[in-house]
Amino acid sequence: MQALRIVLISGGVGSGKSTLSEALQTQFEFHVLKTKKRILDRYPEAQSERGELQRLGDALDRRTKGTWVRDDLIRYIDDQPEGPLSIVVDAVRIPEQVDAIRRAFGPRVFHVHLKGKESLLAARYLHRTKGGVDKEFRSYKAVRKNPTEHHIDRLEAMADSVIAIDGYTRKDVLIRAASHLGLYGNGQGRVVDVIVGGQFGSEGKGHICSYLAPEYSVLLRVGGPNAGHKVFQSPEPYTHRQLPSGTLFSAAKLLIAPGSVISVDALLKEAADCGVDKQRLCIDPAAMVITESDRKKEEALVNEIGSTGQGVGIAMARRILDRGKLRHTLAKNTPALKPFCKPIAEELERAYARRDRILVEGTQGTGLSLYHGTYPHVTSRDTTVAGCLSEAGIPPSRVRRIIMVCRSYVIRVKSPSGRTSGHMSQEISWEEISKRSGLPLKELKGGELGSVSGKQRRVAEFDWSLLRRATTLNAPTDIALTFADYLDSKNTEARRFEQLTDETIRFAEEIEKVANAPVSLISTRFHWRSIIDRRSW
Repeated sequence: MQALRIVLISGGVGSGKSTLSEALQTQFEFHVLKTKKRILDRYPEAQSERGELQRLGDALDRRTKGTWVRDDLIRYIDDQPEGPLSIVVDAVRIPEQVDAIRRAFGPRVFHVHLKGKESLLAARYLHRTKGGVDKEFRSYKAVRKNPTEHHIDRLEAMADSVIAIDGYTRKDVLIRAASHLGLYGNGQGRVVDVIVGGQFGSEGKGHICSYLAPEYSVLLRVGGPNAGHKVFQSPEPYTHRQLPSGTLFSAAKLLIAPGSVISVDALLKEAADCGVDKQRLCIDPAAMVITESDRKKEEALVNEIGSTGQGVGIAMARRILDRGKLRHTLAKNTPALKPFCKPIAEELERAYARRDRILVEGTQGTGLSLYHGTYPHVTSRDTTVAGCLSEAGIPPSRVRRIIMVCRSYVIRVKSPSGRTSGHMSQEISWEEISKRSGLPLKELKGGELGSVSGKQRRVAEFDWSLLRRATTLNAPTDIALTFADYLDSKNTEARRFEQLTDETIRFAEEIEKVANAPVSLISTRFHWRSIIDRRSW
């Protein structure tokens, strides 16, 4: 077995060595080798008392010339089933220990020395728990009488990094140490791909996401339960309203963004349906939770603008209006969600450092953007790439690919009152689509019911002006063209680009010209074997 990285920590008693080691273990998945435990393993009859541990450690150092820590480290690595490992040694106490480990592991070793004023270390020592695992001296002065402890700051000169602890929190120390170790990764590492809709939603983003999901280590969903993303499953498709659409198709970590809005019942049902536990799902504590009052207040918008009436918009508004109140319905204050709550910034930091690939799944479509859509017939958030990144807390410099999903015919939801749910250029009928494509009318209408609302959708010709506007806002690197079967039912049998009808190929080529991006993915029907993959990445 090999060690990927070995971090040695030194410093006086009370400097926070164990705290830093445990934080590296929790946040960055380091293994921790505790030298105190290794001494007690050698001398099972010994008492866990500081004076005796100091004497035994000094005796080991004299007998082995400090090589015993290196030898125990090698044995520890050999005993681990997985690898390669990142290991933190808590702690090294003399230069000979450091030298022996460096000779064995070379440039994989990084030595951090924690330095604090003696007055601070003494104050910390006095606050240690008495009568616990360790039996302590009565004073810090007694601890420092040990020759090794007295000369601990000799290690400062040979350390790769010296971190002063005076005036800083433990989190400050962790951030500085992790930065010196390069654990946050290159700030310009482009590991994030974003999928957004280029029209008015229902472009088939879920189907595209589920196809791409196995290539990613992290799947992140923004938005709220007012957007349903359908994925192909047999015998019945499954609709995700809160979880990423690749949940059932990969073992990736699942993240819900801090800018998201949550329906607790919908989210917990999805987690149960998909067998997702708290180890896999991470909900940011700052995500907003919808209340029953939010849903009731939004009922009027169902008839007015064709809203799905899920309470998302009211919850988003309340996020602003509730800022002066003591109680907030955030995920962190919701008992049912607390087991899943953890700042996703930490998960993203780990992913950046490992150069894991991250897929961010947007919801709805660019034409529904609160700021850039056809106001007032818009949703309650910015649905562009910039909006998705803002909700997730991801900087643009992390983005590698932007996949904009566009369908062959534009659709919008239908208002139950008969009032318009927003402008569409050149609206046509489903009967006309059936006539052109050769697809049965009943099949078309049955597949074009809102994933959340259940209402029949309106349909219109492909809108080239909308494509150009969405391209300007999102700057896609790739286009995913969906519903190619609506252009011609013969496309359902295509498995390669050249097998599409000539008209469909010309249509895709013109999209490439207008969007200035390749049509890299083409969905020919809603089926597990329906994606024509033309990507070069």
